[in-house]
Amino acid sequence: MPSRIFILTVFAIVLAVAPIWAQDARQPGAVYDYDFKNEKPVPAPQHDISGVWEPARAFGDGIQANGARAMPSDGKPEHTPPFTPAGLAAFNTHKAGWGVNGVATAFINDPVNICDPQGFPRINLHNFRTSQIVQTADQVLVLYEFNKKWRAIWTDGRELPKDPEPRWWGYSTGKWIDGTTFVVETVGMDDRTWLDNAGRPHSDALKVEERYHRVDRDHLELTITIDDAKFYTKPWIALDKFRTRLQPKGFEIQEMECSPSETARYNKTLGDPGSGKK
Repeated sequence: MPSRIFILTVFAIVLAVAPIWAQDARQPGAVYDYDFKNEKPVPAPQHDISGVWEPARAFGDGIQANGARAMPSDGKPEHTPPFTPAGLAAFNTHKAGWGVNGVATAFINDPVNICDPQGFPRINLHNFRTSQIVQTADQVLVLYEFNKKWRAIWTDGRELPKDPEPRWWGYSTGKWIDGTTFVVETVGMDDRTWLDNAGRPHSDALKVEERYHRVDRDHLELTITIDDAKFYTKPWIALDKFRTRLQPKGFEIQEMECSPSETARYNKTLGDPGSGKK
């Protein structure tokens, strides 16, 4: 019998190319914008982004199979990040299953395929599903459904480290710039991670800005900007006002883990035969 994770993986790919059909599916117990015809917005609370958030448009809308939503890897000049020569060289060593460098499954060198942590910001630029935001006196915690990961964003006024030891998830600090907009800066990401599913690279100089804007009571928008002077000639937007919807109280986030044994099973059963590898 196919595993739940395998089913979810295949389902995710289908949803990435069929957002209209996705309206017929949903996370168990979730609500989406299409459930509320002629909805009148309720004002947003101040300095509050807490809650459980699901992509607002449809189940699976956060899946960005072909690269970061605002910069898909489709070969169009306007969707090509402003690589430096070093950045382009690094990109060409990455063999993804999607995008302009896409290869057959057996030849992919995506670290996620061996269950290495996808890290940040890829957690938001690859398979951005349900997330829960928890606010405390000195931190904002983000809990992600995909692979059951979490991040801590410090809000106690500390500065980012000047020469950080690389981490999968980096070092993050955040502050409110107005009553409904929370801005996060993150540095120190391990350069073994990719930015997105299309294999966009980053160096140890990467700095990421997240901008969380509480549009109204029920909607939170996220914008992500990539700033890496070693690999890109200028900052670029990878996610632009991606909309999520507040979920009802008691909504339970589903379990979705990366299992090395199930990954090996998938490669043996489908990936390797599909590519001609024996």
